Amino acid sequence: MAAAAAAGVTVVAFTWLTEHALAHFFKLQNAVWWAPLLWTPVCAGAIVWATRKFAPGAAGSGIPQVIATLESAMPPSQRGLWVSLRLTLAKILLTAWGGLAGLSLGREGPSVQIAAGVMVSVRRWLPKRALVNEHGLLVAGGAAGIAAAFNTPLGGVMFAIEELAGAPEKRNSGLLIAGIVLAGLVSISINGNATYFGVIHVALVSWSTLLPGLLVAVLSGLAGGLFSRTLINSLGGQAVDRFSQLRARRPIVFACMCGLAVAVIGVVTQGLTFGSGYGHTRAMLEGDQYTFSLYVVLKFVATWLTTWSGVPGGIFAPALAIGAALGNDVAHLIDFHQSAILIALGMAGFLAAATQAPLTSFIIVMEMVDGHAMVLSLMACALIASAISRVVSKPLYGTLASSLLIRASQSEPVKNDGVG
Repeated sequence: MAAAAAAGVTVVAFTWLTEHALAHFFKLQNAVWWAPLLWTPVCAGAIVWATRKFAPGAAGSGIPQVIATLESAMPPSQRGLWVSLRLTLAKILLTAWGGLAGLSLGREGPSVQIAAGVMVSVRRWLPKRALVNEHGLLVAGGAAGIAAAFNTPLGGVMFAIEELAGAPEKRNSGLLIAGIVLAGLVSISINGNATYFGVIHVALVSWSTLLPGLLVAVLSGLAGGLFSRTLINSLGGQAVDRFSQLRARRPIVFACMCGLAVAVIGVVTQGLTFGSGYGHTRAMLEGDQYTFSLYVVLKFVATWLTTWSGVPGGIFAPALAIGAALGNDVAHLIDFHQSAILIALGMAGFLAAATQAPLTSFIIVMEMVDGHAMVLSLMACALIASAISRVVSKPLYGTLASSLLIRASQSEPVKNDGVG
């Protein structure tokens, strides 16, 4: 329980660091509009170099690494390469550096690996006959990371059930859940009972929302499935195109190229696609009528390139931003006045489609909604979008974790391939 509280405090500190890093980037971008064209690619290359040299296991979001570490097929000698206290520190610094570079990444996925590293580090101090084993600590730590990152203890519990705990031990499940909830409560006690994007105020949902909501669910399912498939093809190591070959031979050069592309997109959109997408999403939720029609596509591409570059960083927050913009675009296209409803549905739908974790996605968004009128709508949208995504793509995190297991079984050294 003390370790769970420590994991919550660590994620809160990580949140503070990444937010301030991104704020400093925007100060630079506002002062000198062309600065990202130099700063972002240089940082991307330097981050990949530092990751490969000092912490190869910190690449990507960290969720596939935690999932792979939980598998019985994982060689014990490899587990410390993907989840450890040393990697926790490296993940914090490198992800914050990515925010300082303005790359399109989130902090929620890395929070899973960060909190898991804190939790698993206490195993050495537990009694030999303790009910909580290393597997349980990894599950509790990873889920505590989600709970603390989103201020959603219930979302953390559901993430443990959907993504991490293949066969949770009945003897200690209550203790593990208590640890997950405690980490989320620690975050709430420090940050207050607020969510990343604020509270979404919606009017009463009526039958007039049915067709627009169904349209958002289908579109977010297709877009999220395409997003997941694109990441799998890029990160799975099976592609043989020219860019993938360059990525394998010259990873630092490739990261600089991806950083430059992200910078160009950000400059063209006047900074809207830089970072997690928080600012643009917050403006839409507050009723700002301005919307950039190509934001969904450009944010999609910027997030894909950031992930493909191999820098540490997650996709949860960018996925929520893409889904919110998709729902907002549909609302403007059909002149639907209650745009906040479709924004919330788009967030739940795209995140569910990208991760194929519909219950976790629906709960995370549900806790952003003021009132319970949209609970069933959010659940239905997440389930529909996830079902459509399964037709388009394999599960993102499970597939990438399987790639890690294959490489571990072949005794390949861990490389900065940006998995997850």
